[in-house]
Amino acid sequence: MRKETIIQQLQVNHKEFIDLVFSLDENEFTLSVNNKWTAGQHLEHIYLSVSPLTKALRLPLFILKLTFGKANRPSRDYEALVEKYQGKLANGGTASGRFIPKPVNFEQRDLLKNKLSGTLAQLCKIVNGYTESQLDHYILPHPLLGKLTLREMLYFTIYHAGHHKKLILQSLKRQ
Repeated sequence: MRKETIIQQLQVNHKEFIDLVFSLDENEFTLSVNNKWTAGQHLEHIYLSVSPLTKALRLPLFILKLTFGKANRPSRDYEALVEKYQGKLANGGTASGRFIPKPVNFEQRDLLKNKLSGTLAQLCKIVNGYTESQLDHYILPHPLLGKLTLREMLYFTIYHAGHHKKLILQSLKRQ
């Protein structure tokens, strides 16, 4: 996937996710089925996932390389990255540490939406400044998937919003 397509898919998938969350009434937004996350917690989780990526991509390239290293293999394509993530989830992988959302009440919805939307806009602007080769050269750590190229991390971010949209729909039995 080329950089322009990555940016477009980041915007589309996150807009669809946000639109779903904003279509929910207060009961649906705060509904937890079988002790699973509420839609509000999914919203916070997506923000908690996008925010550190945006911060990392703001770093000078030499800092990224010095801190995390460089790729020693080509980037996986989108489908291969999604398959790897789904495999990790199937083997019991879950969010951990700072990516686990706190309880979220309905009154926090607008604030979280604005934070996510603003951070995503920053991310897309930053990604636009990278070259195609830089997206494949530099790496970042993912808590579940290990070292990913920047391109792979962006693929994950695209998929992640859709994955959590699907989880919300499943909990509401709206598939």
